[in-house]
Amino acid sequence: MKLFLRTLAAALLALFARAILAKYKPKVVMITGSVGKTSTKDAVAAALKESFYLRASEKSYNSEFGVPLTIIGAKNPWDDAAAWLRTFGEALALILFPNHYPKLLVLEVGADRPNDLWRILKIVTPDAVVVTRLPDIPVHVELYPSAEAVREEEFAPAYLLPEGAPLIVSADDHNALQLALALSVELHTFGAAEDAQVRVENIGPCIEERLPCGVRADIIEAGKKHTLLVRGALGRSQVFAPLAALALARALGVSAEDALKGLASYVPPPGRARILKGKNGALIIDDSYNASPAAVEEIVASLPQPVHGGRRIVVLGDMLELGRYSSDEHARIGKLAATHADVAVSVGVRARPFADAAEASGIPVMRFQTSDEAAPALADFIHEHDVVLIKGSQSIRTERIVKALLQNPEDVHHLVRQEAQWLKR
Repeated sequence: MKLFLRTLAAALLALFARAILAKYKPKVVMITGSVGKTSTKDAVAAALKESFYLRASEKSYNSEFGVPLTIIGAKNPWDDAAAWLRTFGEALALILFPNHYPKLLVLEVGADRPNDLWRILKIVTPDAVVVTRLPDIPVHVELYPSAEAVREEEFAPAYLLPEGAPLIVSADDHNALQLALALSVELHTFGAAEDAQVRVENIGPCIEERLPCGVRADIIEAGKKHTLLVRGALGRSQVFAPLAALALARALGVSAEDALKGLASYVPPPGRARILKGKNGALIIDDSYNASPAAVEEIVASLPQPVHGGRRIVVLGDMLELGRYSSDEHARIGKLAATHADVAVSVGVRARPFADAAEASGIPVMRFQTSDEAAPALADFIHEHDVVLIKGSQSIRTERIVKALLQNPEDVHHLVRQEAQWLKR
């Protein structure tokens, strides 16, 4: 019965969404890729908000449910029957009556298993596409025949672009570039590569009162140099979401100056390398939203050097859905952690090779089965000036560790998955 109701709800949402799109005909920007989709979606919305009347996906609404809900402009009804009826009522009202509907939709789209994206593309097709990154070992590869098959699906929105439409990809990503060069599109690139049209250089931490407050970088676009400051989060990867947004703005005729004004308000979403004050004077880097090898590698390599003898502590929960790559990728990250951290902490069964490799490389390790087990132990373990990175796949719930380590309990509203429906799980 539950499966039937879910299928029925998805079909009705798709029907209503297609009707709304047919009536209002907004331009559609799609954000796809293996990592950084939500950050990029938020950065795009910030960069374009002064130039377009737009709506962007809420949080990580990127599924066959989330995308239609964004088109309708409704919240997630979860399991509330009355809320579902209100959502369908809102959709009907949009279809039947005039409405001041957005001119631009910024839609994050994602795939957990084969054909997820194609189901979304039956509802809505893009007028512009931003591809964040297509790494060699992508997340969800366990459920696909190969890593290439994952990349093909994540790149799928670009295949439906009209001829000459804007396609924005990373100049640093050989997989995305190779796929993009085969299409008849208007290609725009961003990244650290010398030939990127919107190029970043001199990436480094922003320091205030001797503590990191974010990331600063120089942006080169059309021969001009601009300064980009991303507050509230750490790591090289934090600059690439606004960089992609600047490349899209360029493609849509928005000046870098205007886009940067909008990006001044951009803050990476919860659980994406956010800086938080920890107990006993520690600094917490909350990257607990999800974990894939490419994303973990990037943030581990970006760990700041602690002051006054503090330790760098990497807490990694299981990276899920890696299939046959799981053990090797966890071990590879463990070796990397040993070169950038002083202590490694594994959470979960799949993360054991991470701890084993880190220990074999010469740093002390701690091992836990669950986040609930790790949380109190780490709360007692951290001390002043420690820098603690916390990351793991969604179902490992490493945000529970972050919560236990917070200096200020009221900072819980900065964490991911704090809705009542998540807290019950």
